[in-house]
Amino acid sequence: MTADALPYLDAAVTRLLAPAAAVEALAEVLREGLDPETCPARSAVPVPAGELLLMPAASGSWAGVKIAGVAPGNAALGLPRITGSYLLLDGATLRPRALLDGAALTALRTPAVSALAIRHLTARERPLDVVLFGSGPQAYGHVDALLAVRKLASVTVVGRDRGRAEGLAAYARGTGVPEARTGTAEAVAGADLVVCCTTARRPLFDGRLVGPGAVVVAVGSHEPDARETDTALVRRSEVWVEARTAALREAGDLLIPEAEGAIGPGHLTGTLADLVRGPGLPVPGHAPRLFKSVGMAWQDLAVAVAVHRAATG
Repeated sequence: MTADALPYLDAAVTRLLAPAAAVEALAEVLREGLDPETCPARSAVPVPAGELLLMPAASGSWAGVKIAGVAPGNAALGLPRITGSYLLLDGATLRPRALLDGAALTALRTPAVSALAIRHLTARERPLDVVLFGSGPQAYGHVDALLAVRKLASVTVVGRDRGRAEGLAAYARGTGVPEARTGTAEAVAGADLVVCCTTARRPLFDGRLVGPGAVVVAVGSHEPDARETDTALVRRSEVWVEARTAALREAGDLLIPEAEGAIGPGHLTGTLADLVRGPGLPVPGHAPRLFKSVGMAWQDLAVAVAVHRAATG
């Protein structure tokens, strides 16, 4: 197959696969026995513009690799912070099958991971009051993904740029969320669900304010020295992760409190696979529930395969 013949699935991948289908693609591979603990580690290479990431994976009849660029200076140029491509391969022959827009795939995959965790960590009985930190593509994607798994009573957007935050609040209202507005970090005190999808390197809010039984999802960092949540929240929470190996290698939200002596490796409650395959969780008690995601290559592969199938029928 020549490069010219290779199907290219551009940024429209987010229209090829609905958020609910992306969530189910992730759940399906876990139910089928994929072990995230054995997923290859992400390779990160510093470059003058930022960082190049290499994320390979193989499962069943498919393989693939994402090459992503993280360029912090792009924002000042009006360009996306995250760039990249995803090469989907036949698992048996490793022949290329499709090339996908890597940033669009990430914008679909990451909210789907969050939504899958939220589907298991929150109760269905009543609509959720949500506080959402961030106003970029991941924040928009999380609104759509949340609506695929739960009813929302309200969304409070907390962002550094007031105009962008108001734009996201308007978008949420347009999706049918009864109340959507901008707010401050103190709003976490009344939230059922807190979602953090930012580029922050320091905690976004006081973890002591989060109510018992509330769920916090943090997806913005995969670096050991960066975090969106504080030690107070981690110490008092049930902590769920995609995989223990990845979290203990990359999750600053957990590694920094561990370095401080506030928690140990045994503080982890369980994994996403445990949630999907397990008998279910007890009713939330006096502890918040924290799901920390760093993003893993098996997730990109699962969603890329689902996008390819949607595109080719």
